[in-house]
Amino acid sequence: MGKQATRVIVNGKSYARVVDARLTLADFLRHELNLTGTHLGCEHGVCGACTVLVDGRTARSCLMFAVQANGCKVTTVEGLAPEGELSVLQQAFIDNHGLQCGFCTPGMLMTLTELLRDTPAPSEQEVREALTGNLCRCTGYAGIVAAALDAAQRLRGAAAKPGAP
Repeated sequence: MGKQATRVIVNGKSYARVVDARLTLADFLRHELNLTGTHLGCEHGVCGACTVLVDGRTARSCLMFAVQANGCKVTTVEGLAPEGELSVLQQAFIDNHGLQCGFCTPGMLMTLTELLRDTPAPSEQEVREALTGNLCRCTGYAGIVAAALDAAQRLRGAAAKPGAP
């Protein structure tokens, strides 16, 4: 297969690389760009730990080749908030005990980022359905669901303030 030129925007920064055509997006992010927040669990697309946003939609980066992201905008967990800060959702995870070991957390955050963007007032059932592709062996999901619902409420409150985006 050889090597192919790839240009991708990751977390707002443009990158151009020549990569092995079989290099996964997960390995590209982790090894080429040193963005290690994208975790690799099963490497079969089942666990959701490698979930990123590609052009705003969730994607399993372990199942996608880096060259397939050519021309796309990719957001990883590192891109959810400015460096040194936390997004509303990340803060809600902390406040609601939505993480324990943290291995699944980046994928959970990316999945829930898409959900909360598309569904500003999700029900508990909608949150649980969105998370069906993300496995966690530590939390039992209660804190994760509570964090998502809390973040949704916080985001709606911020949007209701005058001058808010």
